[in-house]
Amino acid sequence: MTTETRTDRKVPTRRISFEESLQAVPKHFADDGDLIGSHLMASLSAVFPDGEDFFVRSVRHFRDAVSDPELKVQVSGFIGQEAVHGREHRAFNDHLDQLGYPVKTFERFTKRGLAIRERLLPATSNLAATAALEHFTATLAELILTDPEARGMIGDPAVTELFVWHALEESEHKAVAFDVYKISGGSERLRTFTMDLLTFGFIAGMTVQVIVSLLGDRETYRRGRLRRSVKRVARSPFVSKDLWRRLRDYNRPDFHPDDYDTTDLVASWRAELFGPDGTLVDKLATAAA
Repeated sequence: MTTETRTDRKVPTRRISFEESLQAVPKHFADDGDLIGSHLMASLSAVFPDGEDFFVRSVRHFRDAVSDPELKVQVSGFIGQEAVHGREHRAFNDHLDQLGYPVKTFERFTKRGLAIRERLLPATSNLAATAALEHFTATLAELILTDPEARGMIGDPAVTELFVWHALEESEHKAVAFDVYKISGGSERLRTFTMDLLTFGFIAGMTVQVIVSLLGDRETYRRGRLRRSVKRVARSPFVSKDLWRRLRDYNRPDFHPDDYDTTDLVASWRAELFGPDGTLVDKLATAAA
């Protein structure tokens, strides 16, 4: 278990925009026009803007309790990165809305649900939720960054760029909320209970969103298309036993996000995306290291 803040963890806030490139994304943008894949990625994007805002508020609440100078810098980077994630996914959602996805309804539902949570539960509980959900996103991020099949299933190049960039930054700041939770005095019991609750809630909520989204798509009723998509999703790395084991490892008593060392993975993708000839350099406005 990692007990101290890693001094080599860099969490840069990159001023980047995908809005222009996302305007040409077709409705069924997942690989080979996959039906469920497109609706699943759209449903994930729908919860990101207000979810990221919730993460920022949860961590910022305990910002003054952080005395470690390295962690202070990482908290600032975390807040900056999450703010940009929310903005870029909201821009993507605007386009998805024009394509007929019910993402704006899902955005409103997410915002209201999180507002109720913050009103009823203590700040430590909300930080526990943030740490747990950050483990979800970091685990999915590592899958996207390591598995070409997972990246390929995203489909459209502009959407793939959006999710790969998001995955890189989730990997960069994957331990920040967790470390702040430890400093806040949050208990192990609350940490693991929150993960158990959110595991069920997140999967159930996402399933409902995808079903609702599919019901409003006339392609769902085209003979054979939904059946083919179900078979494809069932074989995908996003529902593998390995992924499930990684998610559940969070409840191990001595767990820490840095138990899974992604230093080389992060360095490789930083160079690929933002090095001198990086594929996303043209989308940067400014970058803070």
